[in-house]
Amino acid sequence: MSVTLEFLAGKPYPLGATLQNEGVNFAVFSAHATKIELCLFDASGHSEIARLAMLKGEEHVWHGFIKGAKAGMLYGFRAHGPYMPELGQRFNANKLLIDPYSKALHGEFRWSNLHSVELSEPLLNANFINNSDSASDTPKSKVVSLAKYTGQKPHIPWSKTVIYECHVKGATARHPGITPQKQGTFLGLSEPAFITHLKSLGVTTIELLPCHHFISERFLTDKGLKNYWGYNTLSFFAPHSDYLVNDNIAEFQTMVSRFHQAGIEVILDVVYNHTAEGNHLGPTLSWRGLDNLTYYRLDTANPRHYINDTGCGNTININHPRVLQLILDSLRYWVEVMGVDGFRFDLAPILGRQYSGFKSRHAFFQSINQDPILSQVKLIAEPWDIGPGGYQLGGFPIAWREWNDKYRDTMRRFWRGDLGLLPEFAQRLHGSNDLFEHNGRGPLASINFITAHDGFTLADLVMYQDKHNLQNGENNQDGHSENLSANYGVEGPSEDVQINALRLRQQKNFLLTLILSQGVPMFAAGSELGHTQQGNNNAYCQDNEINWLNFKESTVCNELSPFIRKLIELRDRFFVYKKLNYLHHNDVDFHLTWLSTSGIAMTAEDWTNHQNQQLGYFIEPRAHIKSQEVLLVLFNASDKTQFFTLPTRQNIKQWQLCLTTLAVNESHTHYSSSDIIAVAAKSCWILSAVIQETPHGTL
Repeated sequence: MSVTLEFLAGKPYPLGATLQNEGVNFAVFSAHATKIELCLFDASGHSEIARLAMLKGEEHVWHGFIKGAKAGMLYGFRAHGPYMPELGQRFNANKLLIDPYSKALHGEFRWSNLHSVELSEPLLNANFINNSDSASDTPKSKVVSLAKYTGQKPHIPWSKTVIYECHVKGATARHPGITPQKQGTFLGLSEPAFITHLKSLGVTTIELLPCHHFISERFLTDKGLKNYWGYNTLSFFAPHSDYLVNDNIAEFQTMVSRFHQAGIEVILDVVYNHTAEGNHLGPTLSWRGLDNLTYYRLDTANPRHYINDTGCGNTININHPRVLQLILDSLRYWVEVMGVDGFRFDLAPILGRQYSGFKSRHAFFQSINQDPILSQVKLIAEPWDIGPGGYQLGGFPIAWREWNDKYRDTMRRFWRGDLGLLPEFAQRLHGSNDLFEHNGRGPLASINFITAHDGFTLADLVMYQDKHNLQNGENNQDGHSENLSANYGVEGPSEDVQINALRLRQQKNFLLTLILSQGVPMFAAGSELGHTQQGNNNAYCQDNEINWLNFKESTVCNELSPFIRKLIELRDRFFVYKKLNYLHHNDVDFHLTWLSTSGIAMTAEDWTNHQNQQLGYFIEPRAHIKSQEVLLVLFNASDKTQFFTLPTRQNIKQWQLCLTTLAVNESHTHYSSSDIIAVAAKSCWILSAVIQETPHGTL
């Protein structure tokens, strides 16, 4: 059935579907199409009711205006042009295309051969073209309009930021305090029961795994699995529809507003490095069908194939100004309309890679730096990909923060008991100045973490020596084989009381080290609950209880949640963690001393002693600092109790024990200067003291 509509020329800006007083304006970019049709669908999305030829205006923007059209209209595009994959051209008007600027999607994506243009590798130079219409299995773009976000944002400084990395569904899919209808959704995540949990921990910022609409790869659905993490983007603007309760994208705004009212920031993990269209045999869903030559980086020697710096089949061509615009427009939308406070960029080197390699002055970084909106939000890079020169830890611009995997690996090895790590342990604890200070950044450039969504959970890190990924259907070949983990005598769960006590103590050691390191601490959701993935270190495809958190009361939960809270309170209590610059020997605000077990400064021999696994971290404020409280942290990663002599200072009379990682803190909570204390095997102690003024009022 077709309908008669008044279709006018419209305007080339803004891109996407824009609701106006008298109708809807549509605009889409394609430099190489010969014709683009706007296709309209009935309310069910099943029947195509009109095809309207769009006008090609200046700068390769096709546009049109439907008078009288309203919010809720469903549409898509069909792009005509040459199909010459050997030259990078992949037009096929039989494939319905999602608007790259669509703010909402309607209907489920279903895998079928309808989406493929090439069903198999072409033989010789003969192209086998699949001309089946794909509309029935393709989500439709939906005309929506949201007002800009008006809530009050927390604006938490980096010096006070503590990040909780979280999956929207997994956090509440079986939370007993959230109604079943809202479990696993944006609204469920912002229910009082979960927000209260976050506040009880003391975290300031929630970092959500991908919330852009995504789909599962075909090889997963063929095995009965799903892409759970969400790193397979279908739209850079539309929220993932499975996380909506009533198919209303305003629910995302509501979630953000509730977090903000509770004083919690929202950061999105975003994927602008590749799309769900995959490699040259993948589905034609949007960008590929609109202008393959523009949106993707192609192999110059064989343009049929894609550059695959992502390991996901294709790579976005951010060097093209229109693709750069698409990403920047998307980022601004999520800040201005949806209200988020920042972004963590997946495989971020791709966003700064020119054909000559990664550049910290790439147009992407410069565009954000000068943007009045984006320059004011939190920016975090995952500083690696699999492309040439893909490891760029420390190489990002000054305003950026970076996931620090060297911190992760060093801390895992140190507490596992590896030898010869003391100098690097101290450097990572102190903020990794070797990585970030070269361009004027301070310790807060380092996002410190022990575990994240990718890899073992904190509980599994001390419970499994090897990965156990058979449920992923890849014969345990996927995921990293070296996890720098230990099982302490039993692989997996144990009924041995001593083993379980050691495992709990090691989790506390990791958490204490993380939260009291210089830099920005981030821990993965479930760390406070003892969450296990049963040894699966690549649980990206497990949409089940392997990933869903269990909030039922447990001994581990009762131990770790208040422990994290206490650590965050201690971090907030000591002024040194608010310092923006690295603390060196001549620092005007604090004096740092690395202590040996004898209570005096470490010597060169102490640092180079391969067997040494003990260290004291002693920070004294200078006289002008408001709080004259001294911090002392004692680390013992060895398998034996070590005796530490507390440092002797004329202006310190008494030490107070703040916290240990032992099951029960020592009953003796006050110590005199130069006392000797026994620090148990694989444990940490935190002590404090108040500097007493000398008779002359100086130190």
